[in-house]
Amino acid sequence: MEITRRGFLSMTGAIGSGIALSGLGINLSPVKAYADELSKMNRVKAAKQVTTVCCYCSVGCGLVCSVDKLTSKIFNIEGDADHPINEGSLCAKGAGFFDLTEANKHRLKKVLYRAPMSDKWEEKEWPWALERIARLVKDTREAGFVKTNAKGEVVNRCENIGHLGSSNVDNEECWLMSIKARALGMIYIDHQARV
Repeated sequence: MEITRRGFLSMTGAIGSGIALSGLGINLSPVKAYADELSKMNRVKAAKQVTTVCCYCSVGCGLVCSVDKLTSKIFNIEGDADHPINEGSLCAKGAGFFDLTEANKHRLKKVLYRAPMSDKWEEKEWPWALERIARLVKDTREAGFVKTNAKGEVVNRCENIGHLGSSNVDNEECWLMSIKARALGMIYIDHQARV
């Protein structure tokens, strides 16, 4: 690449101005953020747009997922402005939908276990964790299972395990969890949305 004298002078002037401005304490981070946003907008425009429906509640808000054509990975999710229900707006759960995708760098990928009274986390394998959870639930349930109440009536309930539902599950998952909790005999069943 050949550089002209004029090109060299303008490039060194721009670099020198940038160094001088940053040395004077002028914050250039808003300019960088704006440039990053422009880059993201160009990326969204070039992406494949896929519409879907939010799974969190029975409202069924529309979402538009921007999928990178090269990697086939979602990099942006927003409300569908053409959807008749939400018209582009999203609640907090719908707006946070992107955090459930594999793009979330903070998503846990390994089982972390901390022994009682310990201050260290250990990595464990999934089979170990599932077996331990099953064993603890079974032992706790057997220790606190009540077959009859004070009147002698059959109640068959587990009074020492409770279940608290999550706001990050859809209706079907919530139904399955409540059925599972009732099948175990739990009576202390609550949901995060009510708390």
